[in-house]
Amino acid sequence: MYMLTKWLNRLKIILILVCISGNVLAQQNIAVLSLEKAYQLARENYPLIKQKDLIAKSSFLTIENIKTSYLPQISLNGQASYQSDVTSISVPLPGFSFTPLSKDQYKVWGEINQLIYDGGVIKNQQEIQERSAKIDDQKTEVELYKLKDRINQLYLGILLLDAQLKQANLAKENVNIGLKLVQSQVQNGTAFKSAQWVLEAQLLQNDQKIIELKNNRHGLLRVLELFVNQKIGENIQLETPVMKNFLTDDTVLRPEMKLYSLQDSLWQTQHQMIHSKNIPRVNLFAQGGYGKPGFNQLKNEFALYGIGGVRLSWSLSNFYTSRRERQIVTVNQKINAVQEDVFLFNTGTQLVQQQSEIVKYQDLIKVDEQIIDVRAKVTESAKAQLQNGVINSSDYLREINAEDQAKSLFILHQVQLLQAKINYQTIKGN
Repeated sequence: MYMLTKWLNRLKIILILVCISGNVLAQQNIAVLSLEKAYQLARENYPLIKQKDLIAKSSFLTIENIKTSYLPQISLNGQASYQSDVTSISVPLPGFSFTPLSKDQYKVWGEINQLIYDGGVIKNQQEIQERSAKIDDQKTEVELYKLKDRINQLYLGILLLDAQLKQANLAKENVNIGLKLVQSQVQNGTAFKSAQWVLEAQLLQNDQKIIELKNNRHGLLRVLELFVNQKIGENIQLETPVMKNFLTDDTVLRPEMKLYSLQDSLWQTQHQMIHSKNIPRVNLFAQGGYGKPGFNQLKNEFALYGIGGVRLSWSLSNFYTSRRERQIVTVNQKINAVQEDVFLFNTGTQLVQQQSEIVKYQDLIKVDEQIIDVRAKVTESAKAQLQNGVINSSDYLREINAEDQAKSLFILHQVQLLQAKINYQTIKGN
């Protein structure tokens, strides 16, 4: 008993440690996140993804039901009737007497039908269901693809804020350098205290800007966390997407293109279905029953009976509507083609716009680099002039802010260029 108790206590300790380690792992934050990984996690955790499995299950069950049409079809029937008159023989025959049939008649019968040929109706029904399920599934893909735009905005927004935070800290360092110089001058009596206050106020403004940037970043991280369904810490490192072998071609590979193709194939199957409905059907049948009278109409009594054979059925009424049904399908095909053309036209205009944006930001970045180079030289010169008392703290601060603004624009244009390239690829379907 003592050994059993000891063993149970050890087992409890092990289970507790496993639970604790599991919670620790669950609470661990993602350290590094790439844009492709964010796409993947967002897709896997978006509630709409569950619809794909439900569509597949529904389609499978529907097709299985359609396939039962190939199985023998069994029916049971019963009938009781009363007739106003019955067949009778009024001519007397020597040595023969005929009992008139009863006006009340009864029968119960069962029938088995086995389809031999239906002109392809069942096959087309299966194909229509399969294509309809694929269309519904592809519509889900179209909606899931829209997630990319939302992830792009969040991801690039965080990258921009990271770069702006880095630049804000660099600008703060430049202000601190000037502040130390002015403090030394104030102590030596070569500068007024107000010059020091100007730089101290700028430091507070820089801190205020950093607080705002951090809070904006925190908000975007929390939204991204909801999309990827993963714990994201403040120290998350987002990898900058590298656009390798970036080609501005106009090939569109969006999920909408496959959707239009699937819809066109559905209308083609509908054409085949219309043709199949106008073809005769052939069945084997067997019927057996019990009733009064049986097949022998001269016996006014209950009897068993049976019959079997081949049955041909041809519904000619389909010819009344088949021509218009074909016209309706043709019109729907044309509507689908027009929608595809509209989509390609709109997508093409978006691609042209993004190409223009890419060229614009590439040109702006080239000028930004030149401006930053000049501004950095001016700032270095201003430091020396401030130290020698040639300019005051306000003049120095003006040059620092000018360099900071130039670098901030450079950062913004870099992210905008990256966004334009990513948008271009997303619009194309890459």
